[in-house]
Amino acid sequence: MKSTFTKKNYYILIGGILLIFLGYILMIGGGSDDPNVFNPAIFNFQRITLAPIVCLIGFIAIIVAIMWRPKSEEPAA
Repeated sequence: MKSTFTKKNYYILIGGILLIFLGYILMIGGGSDDPNVFNPAIFNFQRITLAPIVCLIGFIAIIVAIMWRPKSEEPAA
């Protein structure tokens, strides 16, 4: 029985999951120890721009991993 996913599909899938995980790690932090003091670090480039882009790339990679189909090696008649 032939599997739907190939080795390449699994590599892309794992890469996508790692990218999503990395994106969420990049979103961590920026809080304040004192709730009465505002910490502007929560609005820096890493948390507002970079982390969501990394997560989006990870989700796109997962979609590609699911949709990827190796080219058929049958000769054209």
